[in-house]
Amino acid sequence: MGNLLDMNPIISATLQTLSKSRILIENLDDQILINASIGPYYSSIGSHLRHIFDFYHCIIEGVKSNHVDLTCRKRDKEVETSCLIALEYLENIQRGLGNYPNILLKEVTVVDDLGLGKTEISYTHASLLAQANSHAIHHYAIINYILHGLNVSISDLSFGYNPTTPSL
Repeated sequence: MGNLLDMNPIISATLQTLSKSRILIENLDDQILINASIGPYYSSIGSHLRHIFDFYHCIIEGVKSNHVDLTCRKRDKEVETSCLIALEYLENIQRGLGNYPNILLKEVTVVDDLGLGKTEISYTHASLLAQANSHAIHHYAIINYILHGLNVSISDLSFGYNPTTPSL
């Protein structure tokens, strides 16, 4: 993986966003990762991280075929319950993104379920990665809510906030 400044801005931004996952995981233990006691949804930090990583895994797996099925995710429960496994999955995703081919403006067929069943959508690789980045930040906001409920803090004050959110 090269220097972030030498990469395409979308890949750089994506890797920068995902680096927040590393900071988070390295500051948690497995018991906090699996804790699903915070309402109203009672989901765990691990389940949100696994979901984020699965989204990127689908993208990376679909590069060669130029067909990304976002409904066909790994859903490996060990990622949700082990900081070590989650970190390994993250590192694989980061490697895959660091080696992403220079095809960001090329169209890619994406399969997703928008609520009415699976549908195929035409994206560019750039727009798909931008969506994945926003999707990750959205889940970071939920994770931040869970962290707050668990009285756990991390040192990154921008964690869970979209870069366009006005700061005080």
